Amino acid sequence: MTIPTNLTQRSSELRDLINQYNYLYYSADNPEVTDSEYDRLFNELKQLETEHPELLTADSPTQRVGGAALDKFDQVTHALPMLSLDNVFDEEELKAFDQRVRDWLNTSDNQVYAAEPKLDGLAISLRYEKGILVQAATRGDGAVGEDVTANVRTIATIPLKLAGNELPDVIEIRGEIFIPKAGFEALNAQQRADDKKPFVNPRNAAAGALRQLDSKITASRPLEIYCYGLGEIQGMDTPVSHSQAMKLIAGWGCRMSPELEQVTGVQGCLDYIQQLGERRESLPYDIDGVVLKVDNIQLQQRLGFVSRAPRWAIAHKFPAQQEMTIIEDIEIQVGRTGALTPVARLKPVFVGGVTVSNATLHNQDEIDRKDVRVGDTVIVRRAGDVIPEVVQVVMSKRPEDTVQFTIPTQCPICDSEVERIEGEAIARCSGGLFCPAQQKEAIKHFASRKAMDVDGLGDKLVEQLVDEGLISDVADLFQLTVEQLSTLERMGEKSAVNLVNALQTAKQTKLARFLFSLGIREVGEATARSLASNLLTLDALKVADETLLVEIEDVGPVVAHHIVTFFHQSHNQEVMSRLLDAGVTWPAEQKIASDSMLSGKIIVLTGTLEYMSRSEAKDKLLALGAKVSGSVSSKTDFVVTGRDAGSKLTKAEKLGITVVDEKTMMEWL
Repeated sequence: MTIPTNLTQRSSELRDLINQYNYLYYSADNPEVTDSEYDRLFNELKQLETEHPELLTADSPTQRVGGAALDKFDQVTHALPMLSLDNVFDEEELKAFDQRVRDWLNTSDNQVYAAEPKLDGLAISLRYEKGILVQAATRGDGAVGEDVTANVRTIATIPLKLAGNELPDVIEIRGEIFIPKAGFEALNAQQRADDKKPFVNPRNAAAGALRQLDSKITASRPLEIYCYGLGEIQGMDTPVSHSQAMKLIAGWGCRMSPELEQVTGVQGCLDYIQQLGERRESLPYDIDGVVLKVDNIQLQQRLGFVSRAPRWAIAHKFPAQQEMTIIEDIEIQVGRTGALTPVARLKPVFVGGVTVSNATLHNQDEIDRKDVRVGDTVIVRRAGDVIPEVVQVVMSKRPEDTVQFTIPTQCPICDSEVERIEGEAIARCSGGLFCPAQQKEAIKHFASRKAMDVDGLGDKLVEQLVDEGLISDVADLFQLTVEQLSTLERMGEKSAVNLVNALQTAKQTKLARFLFSLGIREVGEATARSLASNLLTLDALKVADETLLVEIEDVGPVVAHHIVTFFHQSHNQEVMSRLLDAGVTWPAEQKIASDSMLSGKIIVLTGTLEYMSRSEAKDKLLALGAKVSGSVSSKTDFVVTGRDAGSKLTKAEKLGITVVDEKTMMEWL
């Protein structure tokens, strides 16, 4: 059925008008029409789309109401990682950060920083193609997030279509989704009126709202956004500064913090932190600090990043809020590596926006230093606004019958002897995998997303499997059958089949993931990658001595000792053998070439490759020591073009960067 031209034109006019009014209302704070006029136009568009579904478009403002519920969220790999920020908590740490920046840049000049509030919300990446919102993804682990596009479409302060005519082919806008204080109070009032449990704080309410499988629920929550930067860019030059990028973002109709300012030098940063801290309580939203970024983008690129955080930015956290409460008990938790951690059970107290009932006491040395006892009145804070911590005992309120607390000499879980190595603060259970607490935590770690990534094997199921005697170590996982799993509580045949299939899938892994999954003390993801790329095989690692290991990046003497100790223990060797016998395998590692012509070169791939996928090409280039980037800049050495190469090729030619075809790349490889 052909839609009359006048209806098509009218629906287009209405969308443009309403999107413009949304921008003026939400972003520019300058409403141009009355609510009644807005409602009239909105209802007219909604009626047109109802009568003629063919008129409905992805950028229609009527799509904010929420659609059908989802079964689960799809995963999204970020084109550029969503990095975390390192934290500082006082003036001296901030000065040290500023000095590091100037040292890295080899200058004594004061740096210009972009300063803005650090909102207590949830990070999001918004992907626009030709100005239309096509995808929204959470931060996730920084590399992979969750697709929450349907939910994000319901948020009124996020434009479904960017304003302006000259828009980039692709632009990723990063921001923080949050709930304002007033909206949070209204939300909790409604929760209480509906006889439902109130939310503890705005941050948790925002995170929960964004991850609803039913977008209608998200639409009912008072979510807002402030944008703070850009991710992937195609079809547009990279802005010269963060401040310029934020002006672009605002010009496209996206909200940015009205508190964003340029400041000069460390004193400018401190002045900004002080004035914002003084106004913290009067702001209409919760913040937990200030974010400071080197404003110049070229300098940002020179500074680069380490592991999970950029060198050119820092978060200055405000002093944690503190409250007094009473220690009702001290319990011992046994962790994955056997570490015994004393935990204070507190009389619940509201601190920094959450109700705190537990606080770590770290170790015996900390308990002795603070002289913490059951029955004491203590000052509790959330260090960095995250981890509850006992700051000090209020001695004037100490009862007369308190006694000193000492970590037990026997493990409270398995009764094995507790050991404390000289020079270490941590006491550990000597029971190893014979200790149920270590069994469960070791298996949970093994199955976790960054390790073997066994889909569907959650913490509660691991505990159930151990308690039922179906598994005693990680190798037992791959012997589980559908019949065994189907007998478990809340585990039907379909779920059992899915888990067995997930275990089969997890067998195909990478050496670095396998090493990380083993839970060797102090061997994290980065260290596991270094071990894999340098030693190449598991057999080589098994026989490596400490002298060899300390030559590897990310491995110091202590870590080397832990690695050697782990591989020398017979029960660990047995478990690894059983894992390999069960079919756990990985592709051969390729040693990174240090003498290759591509070593250290920055390469960008664009267009469709014929001989291999981009991911395969990337792996092979990395093996030759190259660095593969997702965007073209003045630092790019080569751009490799496939079929239908687009804006990256155009930019490379404009910058005078060497462009080669896929056949040339194949010769390199």
